[in-house]
Formats: sequence, C-alpha cells, structure tokens
Amino acid sequence: MSAPTVNIAIIGGGLMGREVAAAIQRWPALIDHPVRPRLTAVCDINPDALDWFDEIDSVVTKTTDYADLLADDSIDVIYVAVRHDLHERIYTDVIRSGKSLLAEKPFGIDADAAQAVLAALAEHPEAFVRCSSEMPFFPGAQLAIDYVRSGALGTIIEARNSFLHSSDLDVNKPINWKRQTQFCGEAGVMNDLGMHTWHVPLRLGWVPESVFSVLQNIVEERPGPDGLAVPCDTWDNAVIHSWARHDGVRFPLTTETKRIDPGQKNTWEFEAIGLDGGVRFSTKNPKLVEVFTVQNIPGGGREQVWQQIDAGSQSVWPTVTGPNFESGFSDTILQMWAAFLAERHGSLGDRFGTVRPEEAARTHEIFRAAIRSHEEGRAVGL
Repeated sequence: MSAPTVNIAIIGGGLMGREVAAAIQRWPALIDHPVRPRLTAVCDINPDALDWFDEIDSVVTKTTDYADLLADDSIDVIYVAVRHDLHERIYTDVIRSGKSLLAEKPFGIDADAAQAVLAALAEHPEAFVRCSSEMPFFPGAQLAIDYVRSGALGTIIEARNSFLHSSDLDVNKPINWKRQTQFCGEAGVMNDLGMHTWHVPLRLGWVPESVFSVLQNIVEERPGPDGLAVPCDTWDNAVIHSWARHDGVRFPLTTETKRIDPGQKNTWEFEAIGLDGGVRFSTKNPKLVEVFTVQNIPGGGREQVWQQIDAGSQSVWPTVTGPNFESGFSDTILQMWAAFLAERHGSLGDRFGTVRPEEAARTHEIFRAAIRSHEEGRAVGL
C-alpha cells in the first residue's frame, strides 16, 4: 500500500525555508516512512525570495500573504520560519486554521508569546504542533542520548550542551534583526540558539531547578543600512549554569549559546559524565563519539579510558545511505522532518522526536530566569 501524501507549505522562504524544501525532495532516501510529503506552497513577504522555489515542480502556490495558505484546504502542514516578533501571530493563526505546524525556535519572542501559542493549542487540541531543533538528529548525538538513557553513566557528575558560532566575530558585520531586541527578543542569543541546547536536556528529564547565568553583549554597535553605527542590543554570548536531576541525583548542567566564539562556525556539543561512564559528541567531528570507561589494561592495571566510536549515517529513521558513510546538516533536517511527520502519523514509537510545545515554552522560563540572574548577580530558582 502506498504511503499517504501530506501537502506541505512554507511561510518564510529564506535560508531555513530552502533547507526544508531541499530536504523534502530527498524523501525517497528514507526507508518505509509512513507518509510522503509534497511541498505545494510557499509564502514570503519578499517576492524575489519566491523565485528560488521555481526549481521545485510540486510548488503550485507562491504568495506574499500567508492568509492564502491558511485558506487552502489542500494544505496539511505548515512550516514557519520568520522573525521572532512574528511568531505569536502567525503560529496562533496556523493553529486556529486547523493545520499542523512545525514552528521555528524560539516558539515566540518571549514567555508571554509562548503561552499565547499554548493557549491557542489548548483551544484546538486536534492541532499537531512541534518546534524545530535539528542538531540532536545527528547520528552521533542519537548515540550519546541512547547511552545516557541506558543507565551507563551510573551516578551522574555533570553534563554540558553547547551551540557555538563565530558568525558575529566581525565587528563591521551590518546589523540585522537577530541583533535587535525589538525583533529577536530580550533573551538575544538564547532565543536564537537556545533551543538547540535545551532540546536534549529537557527530553532526558533534566529540568533546571535554579540557574546562574553569565551574559555578554560584546559588540554594542554595528553598521546600519546607511553605514552609520546603530545599537546592537542583544546578548552575543550566554552561559547558563543550572542544577538539575538525573535519576534523582542533583548535578550541575551547563548550557552555552555563543555567537562570538573564535574558531567555531556551527558547532553543537553534548557531554555527560558519571561515576560509571561518560559520553561526548561534537559536530566538529560528526562521525566521532567518545565513551568513557574504566578497564583492565593487559600489563597495565586498571585505567581510565576514552574510547572512540564512529557513528556512521543512521539516525532516528533508517535511510538507504550506507551505515558507514558520514552524516551532515542537511541529513539532520531530513531526520527531523521524518520524526515530525511520523509522530503526526502516530508511527514514531519510542524514537527521539521534535521539540514539544511545552518544552519550547519551558525554555522561555529558563531564559527569563537567566536574565534575572544576570541582572541580580545570583542564582534564581525556577
């Protein structure tokens, strides 16, 4: 029996909109997925941004007004990638239209916006809504998650999850909306990158009990459209130290989101250490997963050992790609969509899924506590 078709629309035809469109075209790489997505419509307020989608034969609707998509009964799912200040209005409109939604982070510009989206969802419980976070779908990340879930850590000691850029290292880089609080939100880089660092901890049940933050606005001005300096008033770097619990044991959990981290481009890192074992993974070397153990070494006694494992290509959903090949960013987009549409279909099972609305809303509570911690110079409870 052939898989049912799910018609997809995109609101926001920029970088991530194009990434998603390209991922859908690679759908045959997935083995026995229960649905078959078809990109049929795209919306962007800039008509020139729509031209790229002429490359995709299945796209029959291009519009500058997203209301056209909401009124189209043939569309089943809408992916939205727009400025943070537009999230609340567009997300609630999509939910009330009866369509499923894959929303970009941070799921609203602030906690109030996120709660408004949750309220719309409560009014329409039939809507299937999730939030985007693709980095944990690297095969190495999945191996690390499964390692923690296995109980191999024993008594946990500490954990860390980071997302690191150097994209703002150039002080002459022109201002854009992500560097302005009115569009990005008071949480700054935490809004922009924070979901990547909280998806896995929250899914593992690591809910922070208190946070102490270190926030930096390193470059306070950037060139405006006319070349003159204008305020750049968002946090560039944010480190959140928190207390969480794993199997009832309290432990320090650190998350880092940085746009000015010299030497980095787009690096996601996860590490968890316990008395019995440990695991760490970084997208800087996307095949490599390191596992810690204590072993009897022939002729050398009992020693601490970090073992290296090649993760290969397989993630949440099996693909035709050989298991010994490497996986990259575009593969994580495909896997995220595979998980999203499988869960919507009811076929995800116990596989790792996309960010749930309540998890996305919780990150805003964490970010709000982090801002208060920075302002007051103390740990803040949640």
